[in-house]
Amino acid sequence: MKFRPLHDRVLVRRIEQDEKTAGGIIIPDTAKEKPMEGEVVAVGSGARDETGKVVALDVKEGDRILFAKWSGNEVTLDGEELIVMRESDIMGILEGKNKKKKAA
Repeated sequence: MKFRPLHDRVLVRRIEQDEKTAGGIIIPDTAKEKPMEGEVVAVGSGARDETGKVVALDVKEGDRILFAKWSGNEVTLDGEELIVMRESDIMGILEGKNKKKKAA
């Protein structure tokens, strides 16, 4: 199924964190918190300013982002859990070489 967010909304796939701590302790599923890191899957056309002009979003498909813990609305598309959120809920874009593998 194809999904295209409207206006200033962004579709995000959570990136799962490691199941072990740096010290080697395995974290059980019941103790894990939802990750606040994700990959942008799709973006809307942009928000409108006071004059009605469309302002493009700062994020694009493929960007790795950080967002607030309770941001957005969870949706399931084709059996995959994703989040639809406004661009203003995104705290920043992660840049650099240390890209982790996306969640299966």
